[in-house]
Amino acid sequence: MRDKSAIEACLAACAPDRPVLIAGPTASGKSALALAIAEAQGGVIVNADAIQVFADWRVLTARPSPEEEARAPHALYGHVPGDQPYSLGDWLREAAAFLDGPLRPIFVGGTGLYLTSLTEGLAQIPATPPHIRTEGEALLEIHGLAAMVSDLDPQSAARIDLRNPARVARAWEVLRATGRGIAAWQDETPPPLLPLARATAFVVDAPKEWLTPRIEMRFRQMVARGALEEARTNRPGWTPDRPSAKAIGAAELMAVIDGEITLDKAIDRATILTRQFAKRQRTWFRARMGPWHHLTARELA
Repeated sequence: MRDKSAIEACLAACAPDRPVLIAGPTASGKSALALAIAEAQGGVIVNADAIQVFADWRVLTARPSPEEEARAPHALYGHVPGDQPYSLGDWLREAAAFLDGPLRPIFVGGTGLYLTSLTEGLAQIPATPPHIRTEGEALLEIHGLAAMVSDLDPQSAARIDLRNPARVARAWEVLRATGRGIAAWQDETPPPLLPLARATAFVVDAPKEWLTPRIEMRFRQMVARGALEEARTNRPGWTPDRPSAKAIGAAELMAVIDGEITLDKAIDRATILTRQFAKRQRTWFRARMGPWHHLTARELA
């Protein structure tokens, strides 16, 4: 049973005229908290999840249900076609409109970079040309991570996690495309759209031992609620490189439809991927959201 005192404490911390930020790993109860705040104090719930923006996966990405959307205004959910690229910059431009809108925004999601870019600013780095990305992928595959790290400028190398291939590749691409290290670009970051001091910011802490059983149960619930039927609807024209194909479990459900694996096998694989994703989210939140109000997930569930 949800701890009413925990919800009441969150409401007491929220000034009705200040934007709210809610971060948390998947299946941690953050969307329910956003809805509770919106119903009690008013406001529009603004999605801050990079996959929930896409139109073709409602069930699989755990977007709010039509019934939940009817209880409070929601925005930036399912408004992007699944074959259309959508970037962090796109989200920031759309999110900015709600800071000056008639309703107090309640930003909620598990994409930590969306929320920290809102509160810390985003470096205006030019887009990477496709041929440079392809060159970087080949370098990584043929010569490995160490070769890519050796190409970085010292300032950028000292700032990023050199064990993270995605971070290293991004820094390498920026240097190769612009002739300047990613650290130099970051040092010129413009002021944030929403400084943390002007918002009420919550991050939901969800320990592994508490979250894992919820994740395992949740994907089976998604299947019961129509995720496989949703996949069948999306199967025509679906390809693994489609922007919305990053939804966890999408490729596995397509494999079921194509007769390549059983449904139970797909559920097992998707559950493992979700646990791994939640671990990465928790790591991000611990590293980047120390000053936020920390909540215990079990009290909100």
